[in-house]
Amino acid sequence: MNNKYYFKSKLLLLWIIFIISFFLNSIVSAESDSANDNNNGTNKFLESIAPNNKHKLVQTATIKSKSMPWMALLLSGDSSSGVYTNSIGMTFVLIPAGTFIMGSPGTELGRWSNETQHQVTLTKAFYMQTTEVTQGQWKAVMGSNPSYFSSCGDNCPVEQVSWNDCQQFISKLNVMEGVSLYRLPTEAEWEYAARAGSTTALYNGNVTVTDCSYDSNLNIMGWYCGNADNKTHEVAQKQANGWGLYDMHGNVWEWCSDGYGAYPSTPVTDPVGPTAGSYLVKRGGSWYDYARYCRSAYRSNNTPSSYDIKIGLRLSRTP
Repeated sequence: MNNKYYFKSKLLLLWIIFIISFFLNSIVSAESDSANDNNNGTNKFLESIAPNNKHKLVQTATIKSKSMPWMALLLSGDSSSGVYTNSIGMTFVLIPAGTFIMGSPGTELGRWSNETQHQVTLTKAFYMQTTEVTQGQWKAVMGSNPSYFSSCGDNCPVEQVSWNDCQQFISKLNVMEGVSLYRLPTEAEWEYAARAGSTTALYNGNVTVTDCSYDSNLNIMGWYCGNADNKTHEVAQKQANGWGLYDMHGNVWEWCSDGYGAYPSTPVTDPVGPTAGSYLVKRGGSWYDYARYCRSAYRSNNTPSSYDIKIGLRLSRTP
């Protein structure tokens, strides 16, 4: 194309964008001062938790857009915030800081005595992977597939991985990505993310059975012994919770970073569990397990070298 005409065409396009944005802005009522303050605070928060990264990071634009919010949206490239996809296709969603009640009430069906309710405050936002780590993602990092259900395919969760195996995977992924941000979630982070603001046994309500019988709520959210047909299933086939996380109930167990120990009975902030001990926490239940084991509050554990066809993982990422 002739450079002169290309330049004129580009100017014309920019002029059209300017006119449209000016027109749209003129028919929208002016934002209040308080709204502007809130928007500025949100932008500063996002800047602090999501600095520039060489990989794709979708976040709210920090362009000052009081006079032309539509133009800012156009230039930002995406109106959403807090979603991150890395170089091997692992997608993470930003989980906000907050306070919740961890554990289960005494009246919850299927409850165990180690689920003492206590208040937990998480002071820092964190990224949580939207699905369990898949066989394809594991192979992309480790070069091999340990899964018993390998015929299920690359989009099925990896299993037969120990806590120690997960640490090797994380170390290699951090090197691949040139960061030191990937890790397993703490037990508190895991339950907070699984609940996504809910207070019931499952994100979408309570369990109605404790065994492999049909549970209408759990059937919507995940794979357990009542619907899984004795095998794992591709990730993200069931309903996501309110924060866009799939398979937090069932499919495969998910390792946490914490050592296993008794809960406190008083409020805690940013708990990380015991630093010493022979057992590590795993959460979420699996395709093999009773409905009661797939509840948000249920706790299980294994030694760091243990692995079987029910155990996988889901990563978190520090912003």
